[in-house]
Amino acid sequence: MAVLIYTEDVEDPRLDDFRDLTTADRRPDRPGGRGFVIAEGTVVVRRLLASRYRVRALLGVERRLAELADDLRGVDVPAYVTSAGVMARVVGFHLNRGVLAVADRVPQPPVAEIVAGARLLAVLEGVGDHENLGALFRNAAALGVGGVLLGPGCSDPLYRRSVRVSMGNVLRVPFAPLPGWPGALEELRAAGFHVAALTPRADAVDLRGLPNAAGERIALLLGAEGPGLSAAALAAADVAVRIPMAGGVDSLNVATAGAIAFYQLGG
Repeated sequence: MAVLIYTEDVEDPRLDDFRDLTTADRRPDRPGGRGFVIAEGTVVVRRLLASRYRVRALLGVERRLAELADDLRGVDVPAYVTSAGVMARVVGFHLNRGVLAVADRVPQPPVAEIVAGARLLAVLEGVGDHENLGALFRNAAALGVGGVLLGPGCSDPLYRRSVRVSMGNVLRVPFAPLPGWPGALEELRAAGFHVAALTPRADAVDLRGLPNAAGERIALLLGAEGPGLSAAALAAADVAVRIPMAGGVDSLNVATAGAIAFYQLGG
């Protein structure tokens, strides 16, 4: 059982892993960032506790930690109990969800391992918005995507905002960077994947009519909201596919488009 430690000291050094998240923010791509995995709220903390990431500590108000009592049985980590006011001063903002957990990062599985175990892959290019990335992971987990491969320009899925928006599903869906873009798509093709690029282009194939989609291994390329996929990525795909839309609407949010495509292709 996690050890409950009560503190009302804003300067308590044991809380330093949680301190000033709005400035240091613990991002590995920022100078001074510690690169921790940070989970917010009982649902996401619960998923972190059940994941392969080694939890360092929890911080929360007593009511939220009590909700996690069953999950904390047999978990040997400190759980710091404090008031909402002290927690807000430590973290740097008011946290409505009332509980945080911090874990160390772990190495991601190799691309070959993700590829070997998947029938449907999401391959992202330039998805730099943390909320879009988190939503894509949530959709991928819900709709049976076997893994996410990250091309150039993608943000870190383990940044706390992406973890939060994904509802902790970035901790469940395997992902890895895909180097050598876009030439690495040839390796997916060699592994038996049909590479399909999602685009609103009028000359793209209707997603619903993609030949032999059922049962085939598919790597679905998704680009950044706005610019979409690069010309190089589109040229490297086997087929360009689109989601038919009513007149006057030129595109969908990338996470929404991904969810529709995952559902259509995941049968």
